[in-house]
Order: sequence, then C-alpha cells, then structure tokens
Amino acid sequence: MITTHVLDTAAGRPGRGIVVELDRSDGAAWAAVGRGTTDDDGRCKTLTAPGVLPTGTYRLRFHTPSPFFPVVDIQFVVADGAQHYHVPLLLAPYGYSTYRGS
Repeated sequence: MITTHVLDTAAGRPGRGIVVELDRSDGAAWAAVGRGTTDDDGRCKTLTAPGVLPTGTYRLRFHTPSPFFPVVDIQFVVADGAQHYHVPLLLAPYGYSTYRGS
C-alpha cells in the first residue's frame, strides 16, 4: 500500500485539497496507478488498494497551490510490495522535503 500526506510548513497546517497522482514506471513510460485528493488532515490514503504491490519505481505527483512549485514529483522504489510505503511531502513557499514515513 502507498499513502501520503502533505504538510504546509509555512502555515503550520495540513495541505488540504491537493490532487495527488500515483504512477509506476515500466522502464520506458509511466502508467497511472491511482489518483486522489488530500483530505482535511492533508492525507491521501486511497491511491492503492491494500495488498501486495508490484515492485518497481513509482512516482507521486502533487499538484500544489504553490506558484513556485506548481507540481512536485517524488520518485521512489518499492522493493518489497508487501510493505506499507508512506511518503509525505513537507511543502514551503520556496522549498520542499520528503521522507519515508510509517
């Protein structure tokens, strides 16, 4: 399972209403896996169904309200499809960071 959440670090609150797309690479092209919108707590838990994921390279694409970073892409590797991958986005006006959460 892959989940995410967005935190607006400048405002100190969740990133609400942000469209998130999840894609998987086959090595040559990206294919859509899931899509959702962050809830009032900034979380998006509906990108994949529970269960085992195919291993490979995935991309989370966040369509943010930031005029400087209107789209943020985060690529990561799913090495064990039985694990839960939680990949948050910490968003600021002129920067962002991410990490593997729990």
